[in-house]
Amino acid sequence: MRCCYIEEFGDLDVLKIGEQPKPKVKSHEVLIQLDYAALNPVDWKISGGHLEGLLPHVFPIILGWDGAGTVVELGSEVKNVKVGDQVFAYMRKDEVHDGSFAEYIAVDAKNIVIVPKRVSTKEAASVSLTVLTAWQALFEFAELKKGQNILIHAGAGGVGTFAIQLAKSIGAHVLTTASERNFDYVTELGADSCIDYRKVDFVDAVREQCPDGVDVVFDLLGGEDLERSFVLLKKGGAMVSIVEPPREELAEQYGVKAGFVFVRPDGEQLQKVAEMLEDGRLKLPDLHEFPLSKTKEAMEMSFQRHVRGKIVIKIAE
Repeated sequence: MRCCYIEEFGDLDVLKIGEQPKPKVKSHEVLIQLDYAALNPVDWKISGGHLEGLLPHVFPIILGWDGAGTVVELGSEVKNVKVGDQVFAYMRKDEVHDGSFAEYIAVDAKNIVIVPKRVSTKEAASVSLTVLTAWQALFEFAELKKGQNILIHAGAGGVGTFAIQLAKSIGAHVLTTASERNFDYVTELGADSCIDYRKVDFVDAVREQCPDGVDVVFDLLGGEDLERSFVLLKKGGAMVSIVEPPREELAEQYGVKAGFVFVRPDGEQLQKVAEMLEDGRLKLPDLHEFPLSKTKEAMEMSFQRHVRGKIVIKIAE
């Protein structure tokens, strides 16, 4: 099968487009013929070897952790879908080897969900990793509640797009950092306040609007922005990052809960997301499409970290 893979870690020149064996289906899995896959920052982090110590890796590695397509084969134990169903999923496995930048992938049936009728496989491919990241960070770790204030850094990106909407869906008040050109975009998603991080100090801007502090900070940037955000939290608040583990000494200093969330597959949560997509409670992100043969160019775009919405890879060309 045709796919994008690497045989060693390195810069983007290590990416190859070529043939690898079609995966075999285990009893609890389904084989999906992929239409589209989503590209996420984790993909260039994997190719660069930055996650080598977090998960076991087996070369050659086919990149890609989420996508959408058609079920073409069922394992002997699978009962929840049938051949011909269009499905989407967060497709990460315990071992980094088989990915979604490929014509086929075998996925645990418990993690897949039927594509909603009003959504295309191209659109569905863009959803899983980012929306589950936001869901698990906001609702599981931070325990965000109605009426609370949340600061979401980088609200126009893939995870930010869904974080804003999920926070608003439960009645939270949302502040987000974004460039001015993306203000209309994040406002349409539900953001109550937009802060142009290029023109103002976000700490001063948030303090002006929430002098008593915010209940939750969702960090999508890391580094100095993560550490400077601690001062904005109320006592007992929550700092949650998907970039790096926050320093424990800062959490103790400010009297808050702080942690790092590494998203996991969860079919039940994704089913709730599918229902929200079906009835219009969730809007889909802006999409930037690349063919599989241009995956390197897509990765370069992602690496710049200024993508509004999501990048998707069209598998069939």
